[in-house]
Amino acid sequence: MTNASHFIDSLQALGCCFALDDSGIGFSSFSYLKNLSTDFLKIDGSFIRDLPRNPMDQHLVKAIIEIARGFGKQTIAEYVGDDETLKLLNEYGVDYAQGYHIGKPEQWDTIFKDG
Repeated sequence: MTNASHFIDSLQALGCCFALDDSGIGFSSFSYLKNLSTDFLKIDGSFIRDLPRNPMDQHLVKAIIEIARGFGKQTIAEYVGDDETLKLLNEYGVDYAQGYHIGKPEQWDTIFKDG
């Protein structure tokens, strides 16, 4: 983990940002959170997909957000599929959201066109 930490620190010095992906999946992510100087904590989509209808997911997402705040990290929720989920995430204080409700993925060549 020391090599990864040095690598992240070096790139952050150049202005790059890093996210710890799949947060909440497995206990190893707590070790990564503690030892890697990432900028964002990305909340795994398995907790987001059914958020409005699943009280357990609601508690877990709130806890993940609190942990991220305690470590000074911003949060990203993935798999946001509807307005109800987006409203809950806003209420919980998530910093960023991604998913089909926000915008569908586009082909690389439609995003970066020559000329």
